[in-house]
Amino acid sequence: MTPSGSERAPGDRPDPPRLWTADEASARIADLEELLPRLRGWVVRLREVHEENHRLAEFWGSDLDAPDHADHALKQRLDAEWQHLTRRLEEAVAGLRKEGIEVKDLELGTVDFYGLEDGEIVFLCWQRGEPRVAHYHPLAGSFRTRRPIAEAARRASPHPRG
Repeated sequence: MTPSGSERAPGDRPDPPRLWTADEASARIADLEELLPRLRGWVVRLREVHEENHRLAEFWGSDLDAPDHADHALKQRLDAEWQHLTRRLEEAVAGLRKEGIEVKDLELGTVDFYGLEDGEIVFLCWQRGEPRVAHYHPLAGSFRTRRPIAEAARRASPHPRG
């Protein structure tokens, strides 16, 4: 299904919000180097909040829902923190997606940008610590299947003129 709800014919190209050149994507690395650890921190904290809520629920059961329970306020704070962090994480990832950037793995720091290679829409891929975006893989591929970007394609406009 496409975002508009219509069926996509087999072999149809996806309709990414934008296509990046490798140089344009490389220009975003500094921002991503700052953002990815923040997103990772939110995920780590969400896991901790989940574990604490689970521990409380296992120990107290439904008694925890009573307003006069000693840990009721703690559970409410944890629930509010969960909602706040989840909303921030979802908004950040959605913002990147709107730009044609896909966060693939926060632990490894892998990110894909929609781009063109040999006239085909692909993912230009980057991993935290790499100095520039220098590889790509097919949309159905993964980091393990990536290949070097041809130097001529690094700066070529992904937007055909005509």
